[in-house]
Amino acid sequence: MPGRLVYHWPVCGTVRKGICQDHAPTLLHPHQFRFIGQPADLSALTSLQLEERQLKPGDEVITVAAGFPTTINPIIQNGLVPVFVDVNLDDYGIDADQLEDSWSPKVKAVMLAHTLGNPFNLEKVTKFVKKHNLWFIEDCCDAVGSIYDGKMVGTFGDLATISFYPAHHITMGEGGAVLTSSPKLKKIVESFRDWGRDCWCATGKANTCDKRFDWQFADLPHGYDHKYIYSHIGYNLKLTDMQAAIGLAQLKKLDRLIYKRKENYRYLYENFQKFSNILVLPEPARNSDPSWFGFPIRVKEESSVQRDEMVQYLSQRNIDTRLLFGGNLMKQPAYKNTTFRKVGNCTNTDTVMSQVFWLGVTPLLSERQLSYVIASLSELITQACELKTA
Repeated sequence: MPGRLVYHWPVCGTVRKGICQDHAPTLLHPHQFRFIGQPADLSALTSLQLEERQLKPGDEVITVAAGFPTTINPIIQNGLVPVFVDVNLDDYGIDADQLEDSWSPKVKAVMLAHTLGNPFNLEKVTKFVKKHNLWFIEDCCDAVGSIYDGKMVGTFGDLATISFYPAHHITMGEGGAVLTSSPKLKKIVESFRDWGRDCWCATGKANTCDKRFDWQFADLPHGYDHKYIYSHIGYNLKLTDMQAAIGLAQLKKLDRLIYKRKENYRYLYENFQKFSNILVLPEPARNSDPSWFGFPIRVKEESSVQRDEMVQYLSQRNIDTRLLFGGNLMKQPAYKNTTFRKVGNCTNTDTVMSQVFWLGVTPLLSERQLSYVIASLSELITQACELKTA
C-alpha cells in the first residue's frame, strides 16, 4: 500500500507550532504555561459549548472608554453591551473602586487593557470577578513583560490578548495572539480561528479523535467527516509559518527590548521631573513592574501651555506623539448609535481625552533622540512660562 501523501502547508505549520506551544511561556512565565492562538478572544465566550456560562446578546461586559477600539469592538460585534467605568488618573487603568457600582445581573464578563504597559489594579479586579463568577479577559497588547505582584500580566484572566502590530513589544508584521491556561477554552479559540470547525487535529494530521467518521452532530448524517463539521461561526485567522519565523527571532530579543523600553522610560522621567508643576508624569502602579509601551503625560489644567499646543509644537520638530488612543470612546462617531451603559460621569475619562498625550519609548530610540525630545519640550515650556510672567 502506498504511503500517505503529505503536503507541507505554510500556514499553521511546524514553525508556527514552535511559537504557539514551545514559546508561549516566554510571553508569560516559565512556570505558568499557556496555549497560544490567534485573535478570537471574546467570540470564544459566546460558544454554546460553555453552556450556562455562554455569553449571549444583551449580556453586559465591564470595560473602560479611555482606550483603544479593539478592546471595545468585540463586545459590540458579539451583540453584547459595554459597561463603561471611569479610569483613575494615576495609571489610566480602571477605577476599581467603582466596580461594585457597575455590577448588575446582566454583567457576565470584564475586559480591560493594561494601559501603555502599566497594569491596572489586578488585585481588586480579580477579587471582583471571582465574587460574581465573571469571565475575565486581559488585553495585554501594550504590556508584554509587565509584572503585577510577582506574576506576569496575562496570567490573571481566563483569556489574554497580545498584539504583534509593528509598534508593539514584538512584531510579526501584524496580527496577535490569544492565551489561555484552559484546555476547553483553547479548543474553542482555535475553532473560531479555523473557520469554526469542530475538528481539533493539527495541520497535516487526521483522526486524532479516533472517530473521524463516527460522530453525530445536529442534523448531519451519522459519520459525516469530522474535518468538515462546524460548531461555531468562525473566522480564518491562522498564523503563517513566515510570520512565526519572524516572531521566533523577535522572542530571542524580548528581554533586551523590554529592558531598553524601561531605560527609555527612566531617562524621560528623570529629565521631565523638573516640570512637575506643569506635567503629571507616569508612575508604575502599586505592586507592579511595567514593561512600558509609552510614556503618558498629563498636562495640568492650570498649565501656561496646553496639551494641544505641546503636541503641535513637537510635531513641527518632527517629534511624533500620540493621544491616549480614542480618548473617550463614548464620544467617538463610530459609537454614536451603539448601546452602552455608563457608570457615573466618567470625568477622568474626559480629562484623559483633553489633557493626556504620550511619547514613545521604543528600543529604537537613542539617547541623543530622547535628549532632543526633552530639549524641545523644555524649550516650549520655558517660553510659555516667560510669557506668563512678562
